[in-house]
Amino acid sequence: MTPAILMFVVLLLIGAPVAVVMAMSGLAGGFALGGERMLGIIADRMFSGVSGFLLIAVPYFIFTAELMNQGGLTHKLIAFNNALFGRVRGALSHVNVTVSVFFAGLTGAAITDTVAIGKIMIPEMKEQGYDAEYAAAITACSSIIGPIIPPSVVMVVYATLLRDISVIDLFAGGIIPGILLAAALLVTSMILAWKRGYPKQAPTPFKVAIFSFLAALPALVVPLIILGGILSGLTTITEASGFAAVYAILIGVLVYRSLTLAKIWHALVVTVRFSGVVFFLLATSAVLGWFVTRSGIARDAASIITTFSDVAFVQLMMVCLLLIIIGTVMDVLPALVVVAPVIVPAMMQLGFDPLHFAILMIVVLNISNVTPPVGMTLMTAARIAEVPYERAIIASLPFYFSFLAVIVLLAAFPALSTWIPSLLD
Repeated sequence: MTPAILMFVVLLLIGAPVAVVMAMSGLAGGFALGGERMLGIIADRMFSGVSGFLLIAVPYFIFTAELMNQGGLTHKLIAFNNALFGRVRGALSHVNVTVSVFFAGLTGAAITDTVAIGKIMIPEMKEQGYDAEYAAAITACSSIIGPIIPPSVVMVVYATLLRDISVIDLFAGGIIPGILLAAALLVTSMILAWKRGYPKQAPTPFKVAIFSFLAALPALVVPLIILGGILSGLTTITEASGFAAVYAILIGVLVYRSLTLAKIWHALVVTVRFSGVVFFLLATSAVLGWFVTRSGIARDAASIITTFSDVAFVQLMMVCLLLIIIGTVMDVLPALVVVAPVIVPAMMQLGFDPLHFAILMIVVLNISNVTPPVGMTLMTAARIAEVPYERAIIASLPFYFSFLAVIVLLAAFPALSTWIPSLLD
């Protein structure tokens, strides 16, 4: 075990890619366990990590998101949500949150939401008198809803890593937590908008509101295609993701008439690049996961947790704190593939519900997306807003504290994560 840990720490400290860290740590651990005969297993483990049929959905979801971005969907969603919140003080900040909720059903990736929404909303908010750092903070914080409200690339990866829980249950389990995060953001933004006197907008005429809804309707059908097909049992995850991509092309070309061959090609290139990163991480994580299983690290981790407290809620809070710390130095997917094979089996040994802990872990790691120093969504939003990263961090603190309240709720009440999945059984 010691060579693997030493290799892991050294490579991580020198800044090696996370996939390389996991592969080399697994190799070192395997060699320590059984010498050269263990090394022949590595290639097989890497192949098994990316051979699951479920993973076909990953590039399809990414492709659908990119098609929607290239097709100008964001403008339609913003216009529709603006019609809903125009009269409320701080309307654009509320629009920012609700657009992220709608967009979550299309993309499932936080960075995608940050770029797509931020490039439109942040300049508009600055022009109307909102603080630039506030615009960056609300955009970054609302974007993390994307990987929690289904569909979610992160959930597909989780199900592939652990294989003890279905993607359908994960998708269904993310609905209420995603709505709670959105509600926490809306309450916080309303309080801040009232205290700071952020502007209202002119009321939207009823006819204009109807037209904006009709314009956004073809795009709003995409989540119904994905979730409706999956949760009803009419389609598998991979079939639903494929249908969604085809539908996105059809509405982009025939309805909105904004998708060109050049834009479709760009979406394909982005999909291939991002999918390559995801699959490489999964392949190398399978090596590390195999070593963790063989070495008994999960059993040791469970023992360590119980030495601090035997109260279930306290144990959950300790693990959440550990996940937040990990999220300060790693992005969501790398953090998930590194820690899940260790922590999840340990928590199962302690008797925690697999679905409840899975949803809690995904929520916490995504919240870490706005936790410095990494905080990729917050860093991206700060660049779009053209403000120093430090100012964006300070502006995000009220939203971050509201997120912490949601984490406590989810930890204390497992039914918030398990109720909807239980209805599907």
